[in-house]
Amino acid sequence: MNTEYIFKAASMLATLQWLLLIIFPNSKFNRWLMAYAVVPLLLSLIYCIYIAGFFQVQGGGFGSMQQVRVLFNNDNLLLAGWVHYLAFDLLAGFAIVKSAQELKLSHFIIVPCLILTFMFGPVGFLLYQIIKYIKMTNEKAV
Repeated sequence: MNTEYIFKAASMLATLQWLLLIIFPNSKFNRWLMAYAVVPLLLSLIYCIYIAGFFQVQGGGFGSMQQVRVLFNNDNLLLAGWVHYLAFDLLAGFAIVKSAQELKLSHFIIVPCLILTFMFGPVGFLLYQIIKYIKMTNEKAV
């Protein structure tokens, strides 16, 4: 199948899940999607299909930047890498939402974390960890 089509479809699917996390975190539908990790599972399936070409790329691997560059010169493996990011960033977003709900943090406080996780993965996760640390430190001080 056309990698550009799959790229757009996977990106749209992930974006829709992010919008649900940000705008409707407590909706019954979103809670179901999160409980069963539906979107990350679909993205994982796509990943499995496209990563299969990994073993066919001469000079590719994970031992050096040059080897990774060789892999990402292949459209199927570039797509696999992108879908990998989409799936794991969503899982990080799920963890942020669940943790924030357990800590009874206002959803408005974590929206920036979710947006940053969507756009820049680890940056949003780091911001959430800082907020979580402050919250937990303040609770201990009381």
